[in-house]
Amino acid sequence: MPAATVARVVALRKMTMRELKAQWSELFDNAPAVDQRRFLERRIAYRLQELAWSRHHAAELDANRARIDLLVDKGKLPPRVRDGKPMPGSVMIRHFSGQDHVVTVKADGNFDYRGQSFSSLSALAKHITGTPWSGPVFFGLRSASAKTKGGPR
Repeated sequence: MPAATVARVVALRKMTMRELKAQWSELFDNAPAVDQRRFLERRIAYRLQELAWSRHHAAELDANRARIDLLVDKGKLPPRVRDGKPMPGSVMIRHFSGQDHVVTVKADGNFDYRGQSFSSLSALAKHITGTPWSGPVFFGLRSASAKTKGGPR
């Protein structure tokens, strides 16, 4: 979340009710229907974050709109293509050699491990263990015996 948005959300707690209602009117183009401070703070905070997210993730919103239009037009959706990677922000913990190894999936699809960036889970698993590993298997995202699609039958 951008720092400016965080600052605006934090500032809500210090606003007067008059300022909160003005903020509401600016964000929603109408007067608030209730006169409860806690409700106004929470709903305004949600709206501020919603607007900030939509500015930074326009491509995802466009893809979702296209899928919705397709569903409305045809009544069904094609299957989504999955790349097999965990979602950004996911945290994976693997206990290995007496230590917990914490990995965070970054927005760019890379993996953060103790301040280092890795482009694949397999490279990261090799860094941790010193031997070649399937990264998805090492972190428990796939079983070692899972069959690959299109492989031998």
